[in-house]
Amino acid sequence: MTEYVTLTIDGKEVKAPVGSTVLEAAKSAGIRIPTLCYLKDINEIGACRMCIVDVGARSFQAACMYPVSEGLKVITNSPKIRETRRVTLELILSAHEKKCLSCARNLKCELQKLAEELNIHDNRFEGELQHFPIDDLSPSIVRDPNKCVLCRRCVSVCKNVQTVSAIETIDRGYKTIVASPFHMPLKDTPCVNCGQCIVACPTGALREKKSTDKVWEALANKDLHVVVQTAPAVRAAIGEEFGYPIGTPVTGKMVAALKRLGFAKVFDTDTAADLTIMEEGTELVDRIKNNGKLPLITSCSPGWIKFCEHFYPDMLDNLSSCKSPQNMFGAVLKSYYAEKAGIDPSKIFVVSVMPCTAKKFEAERPELASTGYPDVDEVITTRELAEMIRESGI
Repeated sequence: MTEYVTLTIDGKEVKAPVGSTVLEAAKSAGIRIPTLCYLKDINEIGACRMCIVDVGARSFQAACMYPVSEGLKVITNSPKIRETRRVTLELILSAHEKKCLSCARNLKCELQKLAEELNIHDNRFEGELQHFPIDDLSPSIVRDPNKCVLCRRCVSVCKNVQTVSAIETIDRGYKTIVASPFHMPLKDTPCVNCGQCIVACPTGALREKKSTDKVWEALANKDLHVVVQTAPAVRAAIGEEFGYPIGTPVTGKMVAALKRLGFAKVFDTDTAADLTIMEEGTELVDRIKNNGKLPLITSCSPGWIKFCEHFYPDMLDNLSSCKSPQNMFGAVLKSYYAEKAGIDPSKIFVVSVMPCTAKKFEAERPELASTGYPDVDEVITTRELAEMIRESGI
């Protein structure tokens, strides 16, 4: 049975479970406390100090870490708290590359949103800006340390959720930077290209590698037959980019937009998922009958494949030999579809719209171009597709 304590937050009596934090208690009572580095159950380190509150102690405390207790009195909003938060954010901004208009996260940046909420329009502090090289050698992820606020959310999700630890904080004090070991490019690390660091990043310090220019170029090439396949998640996610509630299915609108962008055909990756199930099922039956390596593990996720290659090479024989649905469909489009449509396979340009950045890495694997041309020519994310739709004025 859960035990509760009673505390007061901004004069409001609140009951909260023993062991919870002031931030969680405030949220349950509908009281918002700003955060920047906080990710529930993943990164709760109080590094940014944006969630400071007055608990009657000698100094303000980080609400994301401070535990509730019986009779605790908390103030989340006062002139001194607002000013302290404002100064803290101004200091963060003083060492931040402020190229917002050209940033991938412009208008969707948590740092930008906080600055607006705290009415920061001019920066009183002129900090020394460090200039770090941009790591754009990975086929999936671009890392720009100049936009990093050292919240460590990416470090935590990579280490504690994905268990990869491809990045970590390096050096100390003002020279602290989030980087890979020995400042190697991400492509030379065990990074599995999953993109969870991008999801966790509150700014534009991490972003997917853009492929839209190559897609636009292909669409403008009259000698190419450009087709697109969309993953099932895209139809339920892309609506959010255009103001629909999260999870709203917009399948018809998505297909209409893709046709207006100039794609000759729009395919559903679900079709190849069915093919993958049949292929993997056949492989499983064969392994059982012929004493093959068991258990059989799916090969649908390119991030998982790379994870296995780096960390569990002894289990590679357990992986299915099947291609992922994305690449299986690419192979089908450049063989069966090409034959039925009477099109030269070398003239078919396959674009995939995928929710996972690891698909970009997968499309470039040389073993998936055994016919002389790749199964999938370019991969764009849901966000990249939304950018193309907006750019074309649809």
